[in-house]
Amino acid sequence: MRRPVLCNLILASGLLALTQLMTPTEAAAEARLALVIGQSAYRTVPELPNAANDAKGMAELLGNAGFTVTSAPNLAQNEMRQAISDFAGKVSASGADTVALVFYAGHGLQIDGENYLVPVDLDPKREADIPLQGVRLNDMLNTLGALPTRARIFMLDACRNNPFPALSGAGHGLAIVDTKAGAPGSFISYSTSPGAEAEDGSGADSPYTTAALAVAKQPNVPIEEVFKRIRIAVAQSTDGRQIPWESSSLTTDFKFFGESSGQPAAPGANAMALASTPRSVADWRKDLQGKDAKVAYDLVIADDTVEAYQAYVELYAQDLRTPRLRTVMERRRQMLAWDRAVAINTRASYEAYLANWDNSDLAATARRLLLRVQNRNYVLPVAAAAVPVAVAMAPTCPCSAPTPPASTPVNPTIAPIIKKRVDDTPPPSKRKVVDTPPKRRPPPDEVVVERAPPQQGPPPAAIMQGIGIGVGIGMGMGGGGRGGEMGHGDYGRGNRY
Repeated sequence: MRRPVLCNLILASGLLALTQLMTPTEAAAEARLALVIGQSAYRTVPELPNAANDAKGMAELLGNAGFTVTSAPNLAQNEMRQAISDFAGKVSASGADTVALVFYAGHGLQIDGENYLVPVDLDPKREADIPLQGVRLNDMLNTLGALPTRARIFMLDACRNNPFPALSGAGHGLAIVDTKAGAPGSFISYSTSPGAEAEDGSGADSPYTTAALAVAKQPNVPIEEVFKRIRIAVAQSTDGRQIPWESSSLTTDFKFFGESSGQPAAPGANAMALASTPRSVADWRKDLQGKDAKVAYDLVIADDTVEAYQAYVELYAQDLRTPRLRTVMERRRQMLAWDRAVAINTRASYEAYLANWDNSDLAATARRLLLRVQNRNYVLPVAAAAVPVAVAMAPTCPCSAPTPPASTPVNPTIAPIIKKRVDDTPPPSKRKVVDTPPKRRPPPDEVVVERAPPQQGPPPAAIMQGIGIGVGIGMGMGGGGRGGEMGHGDYGRGNRY
């Protein structure tokens, strides 16, 4: 009877040893699901051959990394929405211990501060058509963000040039998406900086996907480090013309190849914050001082912050890479200002943006959004009025806006004052009783006919002619319609001459 037990123990030990010999990805407990969208066959603009290749290469890589991959090429609008909905259903059914990844290759557009993925059937005649024909990026982020998952990863190779002639006023590239403003546990990567355009590349794949296919397969590299290396590789291959960007609110560890620990980050922090603590320009100057320009360049590219770029520009003013890096830095500052202006969405926020960036590609959009909000009637709550605006407010003219009373917590430069109608009639308990109502003084443009004291016989013709149509027989008693309530000291409401 002991032999079967011993055999079972030996078998279990062998399976445990075999499991330990398996790749970390195969042994990982977490479920991995991926949706790969490649938009290549656009119907109204030239095709994007590389997008199909990018999607195919990423589907193969993710499959090798343990993901169950759903490939969805060349989607029209309804098909894209359905694919995202179906994928969300799979993620929801998979449970909370799931890593969900979406890779998108194709065109993307920024309209009125919103980012849109472009279906292959999109055919806009004006910018207002994009919300109707496109797929809002935030809709996808919010759909997956509402599900309990370990992590959500979004890779967007969607910052190519705008190919639609009717959208000449659209901003370049994509607007910033801050994952920290949404549900925690998200990671989003752009193929280039916000507000910049990515290259399609001269090879089979785009520069971004080419780097991702090479770097992500390296074992035991945390996701934050993976995308730092991708950023450096893309910057090198494009001579600094394209610098990928990402934002993270991840709360657990993740590796494409290698076992993810699944351990939570420190309370109140995320993995990105742990991996890279923000530093000031002075800190960066101290770190870069004395280093070779190429080494310093790679360090600031990996960090990808305005502070790092500023320190490099100051220390390496004569380096050949400095002019391009200065352009990247200024564009990043502009996009951060634009992100704040759209988030605040007030007259003051758009005026502040235009005061500094009046000639930018987003100026036309800022003026359009300013027109939408400047006549908006609202009153800020007390709590909101006390919070300082995150951008420098441009001087605004209150014009004819009335001065608010001391008790009104409203800033007239941000929101117009709404004067509510107030009934100044004293409450019943304090109302003064008057036997004879005082005679109301008529407006200067109102003709009033004074009535003589009651007398016997029919009234004179002059009085009959002056009184309104509503006067009836029994005038001395105030009879007649609403226009003839003369017996109560009231003037006819319908008889303004």
